[in-house]
Amino acid sequence: MAKRKKKIFVLDTNVILHDSSCIYRFQEHDVVIPITVLEELDQFKKGSATVNFHAREFVRALDELSGDKLFDGGLRIGPGQGKIIVKLEQDIHPDIARNYPGNKADHHILNSAYHLARQYPDCQVILVSKDVNLRMKAKSIGLLAQDYTTDHVKDINALYTGHRIEENIPEPYIQQLYSEPYELDPSSLPINLPLVNNEYLIMRNGRKSALATYDAAVQKIRRVDKVTAYGIVPRNAEQTFALDALMNPALQLVTISGKAGTGKTLLALAAALERRKYYRQIYIARPIVPLSNKDLGYLPGDIESKLDPYMQPLYDNLGVIQNQFSETNSHHRRIKEFLEAEKLVISPLTYIRGRSLVHIYFIVDEAQNLTPHEVKTIITRAGEGTKMVFTGDIFQIDHPYLNSYSNGLSYLIEKMRGQRLYAHVNLEKGERSELAELASNLL
Repeated sequence: MAKRKKKIFVLDTNVILHDSSCIYRFQEHDVVIPITVLEELDQFKKGSATVNFHAREFVRALDELSGDKLFDGGLRIGPGQGKIIVKLEQDIHPDIARNYPGNKADHHILNSAYHLARQYPDCQVILVSKDVNLRMKAKSIGLLAQDYTTDHVKDINALYTGHRIEENIPEPYIQQLYSEPYELDPSSLPINLPLVNNEYLIMRNGRKSALATYDAAVQKIRRVDKVTAYGIVPRNAEQTFALDALMNPALQLVTISGKAGTGKTLLALAAALERRKYYRQIYIARPIVPLSNKDLGYLPGDIESKLDPYMQPLYDNLGVIQNQFSETNSHHRRIKEFLEAEKLVISPLTYIRGRSLVHIYFIVDEAQNLTPHEVKTIITRAGEGTKMVFTGDIFQIDHPYLNSYSNGLSYLIEKMRGQRLYAHVNLEKGERSELAELASNLL
């Protein structure tokens, strides 16, 4: 059996800011950190955003490994793992200087990788970066380059949808769901694949059908009823499933995915308002891209006016719910009272850092713009009696270093599938308007 070729991975700064524990993910292969990366990390050490956390954590971890050999030959990262080496600056190689000026940090990182490839021709030197432009530059000079894929989902086309259609279910079974105790034993049903805990089903036989969900704890399929949440009525089976999950107190974590106009945020907010009395507060947040808010400083006005454009879609959804009722209606007035008393809070996600999330109905909108680590950080803050809801479209990502495979929402859906406390529904049919649905499908 041929021996595997030794690899040397050269890390870009954005990989470390994405995952501060990344150096432990390369098995027996060596990891090189160009000195330029440490210089860039120094700019991110201060602040409360996730990138600042990663910068600090990585520098601390490096300091624990620190020694003279870190800059000369490297230090062993751990048992069964390769070495970590900090590479000091070298003269810009003529092959680099010909096309890429030496006044950019990216080009210094590129130069370090290029020198290593020349120094160790028997090894595979691979530049790891989440910046597609830097990867293309590396390939243009014959260097191997790849994305950091440790937390990528394997196949986005096979990502769990949370529901399925089962045709040709014998009519007696469907009828059984409409009589007490409104449940079925799935073992006798002609269903092809094993059922997943809290998976939803559309069960059909000709014109007869029933909506149901599988409860693995009792190994029963129970009927799902169409319910109304704060005046919002589900318009299709998927929305009915979503409301069932959003209003079920046993499900402490829910994800709702789908393209624009499918009603993700509207349903989550309506369910939260309907269940309001069971929670101390409704908190709806969304990430500002980039999450560190660095771009906001260039906008005019104070912080509130800078954030308003990002938060306005949430207020729009709240307005849709509120305007179903007349101004004299108690449901209309109550929303205003909730906002004034801060029982309903709409805020950027960065503002929740340090908060205690106890007895809160917590909605994270546009969750596809979060990294897997950010999603984990948010969920691990959940206290007693808190329900967490993540909504988003995994194909509409604004974050420069995330895609459909690497974003936190996709990662969460894949990892949590089948857990007792978790349910997911992917909404496919647009309900905003016929025009919006046409544009979403064709443009």
